[in-house]
Order: sequence, then C-alpha cells, then structure tokens
Amino acid sequence: MAAVRPGASLKDSDPVSQARARARQHLLPRQLSDAELALFRATGNRRTLIPREVIFRKGELGRAMFVIESGTIQLEFGDGMPDKLISEREFFGELALFIGNHARVANAVAASDAVLYVIEHSEFERLLEAEASLMAQFMRRSFSYLVASEQQLIQSLKRRNEDLMVTLDSLRQTQTQLSTAQRLIRTDELTGLCNRRGLYQYLDEYRRQHDSDLQLGLLLIDLDRFKTINDHYGHLAGDLALRAVAQEVQAAAAACDLPCRLGGDEFALLAQVRNAEELRDRAAAITVGVRALRFSAPTDGLQVSVSIGGSLCPEHADWSAWYSDADCALYLVKGEGGDNYRVIA
Repeated sequence: MAAVRPGASLKDSDPVSQARARARQHLLPRQLSDAELALFRATGNRRTLIPREVIFRKGELGRAMFVIESGTIQLEFGDGMPDKLISEREFFGELALFIGNHARVANAVAASDAVLYVIEHSEFERLLEAEASLMAQFMRRSFSYLVASEQQLIQSLKRRNEDLMVTLDSLRQTQTQLSTAQRLIRTDELTGLCNRRGLYQYLDEYRRQHDSDLQLGLLLIDLDRFKTINDHYGHLAGDLALRAVAQEVQAAAAACDLPCRLGGDEFALLAQVRNAEELRDRAAAITVGVRALRFSAPTDGLQVSVSIGGSLCPEHADWSAWYSDADCALYLVKGEGGDNYRVIA
C-alpha cells in the first residue's frame, strides 16, 4: 500500500483525486486554481441567473469581475466577431478590477442556468493587501491572457482589414468596368462621339437641370458626297473622313454641348446657346474646320466638306420636332450644293 504523505487524507491519495490535482496544475488560461476559486467564493456576492438573463451590456462602464461557479455564460462581441462561451471555474470582466470604470467590450448573457460570484473593485483592493502572493499570481496569468487576446484580435482585425481592402478593390474594379460598359453603350465606336443612346440620355438630363439663361439649339451635319468618297478612295478613307469630321464637331462644341454621331455620315451638335447667332457661330466653325482638312497618302487629293442645318429648340416641343426643323434647314443647304450652313431661328 502506498504511503500517505503527512497531513494528507486517504481521499486525497486515491488515483482520481491525484488525477484531478494534476489536471488543476495545468489550468486553461481563464480557469481559476482551487485556492483562487475558494478565495473569490469567500469574498464575492453570489448571484443566480436564468437563461438569457443579461449580466452587462457592451459599452457599459463596470467595476466588477465575475467568477462562474456553475453554468455557461455567452460573451457577444458583435462587429462580425464570433461569440465566446465560458463555463465553471472561469472568470470574465477582470479589466474592471485592474483599471476601474472599464467599458465592457461585449454583452454578457447567461446561456443556461448559472451561478456567479461578483467581485467588486473595493473587495479586490482588500484581497490585494490580504493575499498579495495569490493575487499577484492571478493577475500575472490574467495579463498574459489579455495580451495574447489583444494580439489575436489585432491579427484578426488585420486580416479583416486586408479582406476589406481586397473587397473594396474588387468593388472599384467592378465599378470601373460598369462605368466603362455604360460609356461604351453610349459611345460611337468609330468616332468616339456619343451615339443616339447618349443623345437621349443627355436630353433627359437637360430637361431635369439646365441653365435658364441658355436655350438649346440643334445642328445637323452631313458629310457631302460621302458615297463618292467611299467609291473612289475606299471605305478606310471613308472612315478616316468620318473621324476627321467628328474631331471638328468636337472642337466646335462648348463644355455644356453634346456632339454626337447619329449614324452613317450624319452628325449632330446639341448646343446650349444664348441666341441663334451663337448657334450660327458653332456651325461656321465646323464648316470652316472641315473645309481646311487635308489628308496624306494614300488619300492624297481627298477633300471633304459638310452641309449643316440648324434651329433653336422650343422647350414645349420634343426631339422629333427639333430634328424636323433642323433637317429642313439642312435640306436647303444640300439643295444649294452643300459646303455651307443655315440656321433658322
């Protein structure tokens, strides 16, 4: 029979008790030793809880620590962080003892029937004086756990921040792709000017917000003898001529104007002007600019000109009426041989 050490009972010497004693020597970070648990039981105020009873809420200032005698407590951190379950012989809320008036970082809620011991700040101060060695051991272990927890939190926040940056970058790329797609839908591929979709969007926005001191004017621009250019010089030369005319229309436009290609060799300029004279100035600039174009090989000798018809756009009318008025003016210029402009007020 094994000898019993002096002062030890037979119960303490049985294998089960020895196994439990060895296990308690390897405590989990938040578990209390037998001596610590006994001291806190003797000092604290006992409190019984029912499931879902709230112990404290996140953000509340606290001055007490809690020791769990039985049952389970759930710490709810929020902000996308997982909850944590703690059970008997464990403690929580200890920072309130160490620094006083500490804001709680989580909701504490009973996950089952539970019994707690509440250790107030004043009682802990007395324990520090009466049981300095034991409390120093407890605080040393607590601080080690807190530091490890903070490091884990920092790493978790760092990973979350990295994930957030990746997500934001993906959103930016998606937004850029969407903006590019929307721009392409509204843009003529050959000339880079707006197409009809862009024109209709411009008209919608113009009706919602426009400068009351200005009125809208429309110029319709046709490339003269475009079929002849294609037949004589080829379609590549025709595309070159279209791009060159588009650049002149763009150059004549003000920041608030909309140059666009309606299709084929037909362009339009929606201009915000003070009067018909300003619209004529835009038409003259385009006509002169196109007339001055010169092309190099293999399109030597290619000369282009445009016919322009325009009118002011009455607010009570719609696009079809505006187009009809400008087209009538354009028809007159075409009938006179082209390479000119006419604006009707």
